[in-house]
Amino acid sequence: MHEAWYRVLSIAALVVGVWEGPLSIVYRLVSDDEGTVLRAANYLPSPWCYVVATAAALLTFGVLAVLDAGREKALARQSAA
Repeated sequence: MHEAWYRVLSIAALVVGVWEGPLSIVYRLVSDDEGTVLRAANYLPSPWCYVVATAAALLTFGVLAVLDAGREKALARQSAA
């Protein structure tokens, strides 16, 4: 893949991860949110919504690490060619 695709996917993963992770917790604490399609973690009862939101943030961190490694490989291929 081209480096630009890695950047686009990284930005998309970051936005989704932050929205489903920390912002989901903030919405739950501040507004007693019961969940929407955009904040699916808040559909769960109280202790589990925080666990799922934290897992979403950690999963996002992992996806970003994999995408960054792929971007570095793409840059190495482009500079070698």
